[in-house]
Amino acid sequence: MSSTAKLLLLALAAPASIALGLLAGALPADRELALQILSELRGPRVAAAFACGGLLALAGALMQTLFRNPLAEPYLLGVSGGAGLLALLGMAAGLAWPWVSALAFAGSLLALALAAALGGRMLARDHTPLLLAGVMLAAGFGALIALVLSVAPAERLPGMLFFLMGDLAWTGNASMLWGALLLAVIAVLVLSRRLDVLQLSPLKAASLGVAVAPTRWMLFVLAGACTSLVVAQAGSIGFVGLMVPHALRKLGFAGHRVLLPACALAGGSLLVLADALARTAIEPRELPVGVLTALLGVPMMLWLLRRP
Repeated sequence: MSSTAKLLLLALAAPASIALGLLAGALPADRELALQILSELRGPRVAAAFACGGLLALAGALMQTLFRNPLAEPYLLGVSGGAGLLALLGMAAGLAWPWVSALAFAGSLLALALAAALGGRMLARDHTPLLLAGVMLAAGFGALIALVLSVAPAERLPGMLFFLMGDLAWTGNASMLWGALLLAVIAVLVLSRRLDVLQLSPLKAASLGVAVAPTRWMLFVLAGACTSLVVAQAGSIGFVGLMVPHALRKLGFAGHRVLLPACALAGGSLLVLADALARTAIEPRELPVGVLTALLGVPMMLWLLRRP
């Protein structure tokens, strides 16, 4: 089966996953109340889940292209750590969710700026300094997060932990996330030919007319922006950005022109289904969706790694 046919199958599967996400869980017998729940609660949450999953999978694919490593993932540069640190400080101070979300977005941008300042000088020739800077920042932010958790008020700890594990309960700006997803897909499709060439090597890409440094910086900015938006709205949801691009490459999505739209569709569908399971597994309580993606992602990644 061609990559285009597989992409069409993913496009057909996406509405099915959205329908499952909407219908998962109990609904009241009263028709008007059920429609109100679907339109005002589940609908926006499912829409936000699809957009977040698509953005994470796109960011993961871009990071894997930037570092030429199939195991790279969106949080490699410390974005989740920076977002988590400022968000937890806001929660500890008792700020309302819009302020916490804004702080998380600011923290993710701070992490990206620090990574670029510390490791981006030689990006045209070598991405290793940027990678090392991201790893060190993630470790530093992780230590500071542990410090904040150890001194935070006990009554605020559950909300903090849910944010760190990924939670879609408070994502109220689905239209903004969808707009970002559509813009990101358009941008990566414009860059797709250059990304295919960049996979060869920087030297070969330069000899074929690709401006290596500007292209790498565009990848860095796009991946960072996608990840920052998701973390600000839903916390740190793991494995989607790592697993989806890797799985799609194993399934034969080779060129970026089909791989990147496939990532948006598959990542969105996966997170919608994971969130539906997180909502319904132990009703009336909820699980953090990041826990579900990790539980699903670990065995799937191990299986994919065993495949030739």
